[in-house]
Amino acid sequence: MRMQLKRAKRRTDTQDMELAMDMMVVFSKTDDRNADIAILERLANKLELHTIADLKAETAAIRKLVKHRGGYNETVQQILDLLGKFKLIVGIDETVSLDGPISTRTLRRCQSSLIPNEFLCPITLEIMTDPVIVATGQTYERESITKWLNSNHRTCPKTGQTLDHLSLAPNFALRNLILQWCEKNNFELPKKDTYPSSDTYSADLMEEISLLVKDLSSSHPNVRGDAVMKIRMLSKENPENRISIANTGGIPGLVQLLYYPDSKIQEHAVTALLNLSIDETNKRLIAREGAIKAIIEILQNGTDEARENSAAALFSLSMLNENKILVGNFNGIPPLVSLLQNGTIRGKKDAATALFNLSLNQANKSKAIKAGIIPPLLRLLDDKNLDMVDEALSILLLLVSHPEGRNEIGRLSFVETLVGIIRSGTPKNKECAVSVLLELGLNNSSLTLAALQFGVYEPLREIAINGTNRAQRKANSLLQHMSKCEHIP
Repeated sequence: MRMQLKRAKRRTDTQDMELAMDMMVVFSKTDDRNADIAILERLANKLELHTIADLKAETAAIRKLVKHRGGYNETVQQILDLLGKFKLIVGIDETVSLDGPISTRTLRRCQSSLIPNEFLCPITLEIMTDPVIVATGQTYERESITKWLNSNHRTCPKTGQTLDHLSLAPNFALRNLILQWCEKNNFELPKKDTYPSSDTYSADLMEEISLLVKDLSSSHPNVRGDAVMKIRMLSKENPENRISIANTGGIPGLVQLLYYPDSKIQEHAVTALLNLSIDETNKRLIAREGAIKAIIEILQNGTDEARENSAAALFSLSMLNENKILVGNFNGIPPLVSLLQNGTIRGKKDAATALFNLSLNQANKSKAIKAGIIPPLLRLLDDKNLDMVDEALSILLLLVSHPEGRNEIGRLSFVETLVGIIRSGTPKNKECAVSVLLELGLNNSSLTLAALQFGVYEPLREIAINGTNRAQRKANSLLQHMSKCEHIP
């Protein structure tokens, strides 16, 4: 993971900040979006950990590091948990652990070194009991490749080639060879649980979803309410359900219910749309149906939970640049600022992540500043109980690139706060604070001199030596700038 993060040198500041915000969401123990497939996939791509080989190599490297250090800490456990989530995305179902008793699953993998490679599934590295062939000619265990395809992947995991079709052909010849080898070597194949056939299950589920979508337009409020609640639950379960709900016309029906005069139905509808928006295609479909304007209205007037989920939905939808513009044009930034200022802890976090995404757009920066975003952000820096210093600094770093933002932020009291964070904050806090101070100082040398008077020099030198890679770069740039500023009368 350290090697992946070192590649930050090849990214822009904006990409660094997007990466940091994604990491904050995924590592959060209280944020419901820490298992959001869209965020995890985006993070895996940014860290270049999106293939099975990448993940196995990274896990091996972490194990080696822990063995060398003689133990592991909370940070290592967070990285292992993250790798576990990445593995689920690509279809590997396992728990990453560095110690503790060896499980049956682990023992089976030790045995796998004796099994011919061609008998092992490329995804799980376990012996195949039901081998099937995909369009590229590669063979996988049916259960594993089905999980991969149900996660909306359309490529061959081993070759990376796009699949011309999604049909799975049983590999009877290989299965017979596996059975013969097992008999000869007294190897017992792992027993598979029996389930209804996936075709039957899918047909039944599709029929249920289709009926629920029709019920969204029922003239009976109870029927509508029951349907939207069930769709909300189904949309949370897996990627396949999200695609099916959209394909059966569920998005227009849900958008209409955003205007329904029942707060509970509104809440279910906006939450279902939030879940559906995890899928990239659905983001565009939801915006095309006019949902953004209605979501903003619920953000202004809905229940607490509906407002929080509306903010989370805007965060998800605004991952697309065209939707960032729509949210800004529909005046969605002021109610997000209001939620940031007056919401629950979860509401503040949802608002902060949405505002961060929206502020990546230059026009939205001005709108956020005019909506009064800076005072609540500054208060978040002082409120240690909320644990939102990283979020606040990340947004401030975007805003200081705008002249209006620099004018409002560039006060001596704020510079003193930044110096305090640089002196005693977390490594991530320090990195963001140094970046903000550098941006301010490059545009106003008097603020750089003020920071020197507040005692920033020594902690800055320490960061230049021992900080994160990005923090070191920023600290050295700021120190160079300070050496020039000291000669300014």
